[in-house]
Amino acid sequence: MTALQQAPVRVHPARRAGRYAVRLFLTAGAVVSLVPFLWMAIAATHSTSDLFRSPPPFLPGGRLLDNLARLQDTIGFGRVLLNSVGIAVVHTVLSSLISAMCGYGLAKYRFRGRGLLLGAVLATMMIPFQVLLVPLFQMMASVGWIDSYQAVVLPFLANSFGILLMRQGFVDFPDELLESARIDGSGELRTFYQVVLPCVRPQLGALVIFTFMAQWNSFIWPLLMLNSEDKYTVPVALNTLTGLSHVDYSGLMLGSLLATLPLMALFLLFQRQFVAGLLGGAVKG
Repeated sequence: MTALQQAPVRVHPARRAGRYAVRLFLTAGAVVSLVPFLWMAIAATHSTSDLFRSPPPFLPGGRLLDNLARLQDTIGFGRVLLNSVGIAVVHTVLSSLISAMCGYGLAKYRFRGRGLLLGAVLATMMIPFQVLLVPLFQMMASVGWIDSYQAVVLPFLANSFGILLMRQGFVDFPDELLESARIDGSGELRTFYQVVLPCVRPQLGALVIFTFMAQWNSFIWPLLMLNSEDKYTVPVALNTLTGLSHVDYSGLMLGSLLATLPLMALFLLFQRQFVAGLLGGAVKG
């Protein structure tokens, strides 16, 4: 047998130079984007006074455990971290489920007023969050939910962005498979959970990451709703480190660094679904 030999593909020098330039530009952008995170990690290992000396420290120091102990004594960081995890997880699960069910209904059920309802969902994305603060606060106060976890979790479960994202994923699902499942005796809920929902995992993974990040970083609404320090979330608790005469910058850096770890873990867990969901939405337009 004779081995088939393929002629090497010759790339035009200008095109090769363009590729190298793009790679160099992307590498430089990645390095620049990592600088703030690296500085935050270095600053978390120094005292606040060390951060203001000239020149500032560029290498890790030896105050990490002291800063961690002070952060725990000052704001109870372990407790507020658990509060944030619990609120973000419950909100993400419920909001993603509601968004998926609403998106499925708008994509696969034919009923009068469906277009009007879809337009109303789209219109809610244009309402500024600040406009909703006063009526929502009065609503929570009227039912006695001020300083409670449900006041933070429940008001924003119906996410218009999530509904539209999931609807886009359900639109192209073949109706023939739905009819086959119904003919086989599968109920609507069973069809949704066991047949339809596994097919939109990319969109669902992207929605989970977006929803968790939004709830994890939420500051204004938890600040308005939560009065007890033992119920604070991480952003609200870290805000107490900034006083009028003293700001604990090293504590802020350490707390912010630790607060990014759950987000990084979630992104690594759903990275494949996140990228596939974004690319799927981009292709569908």
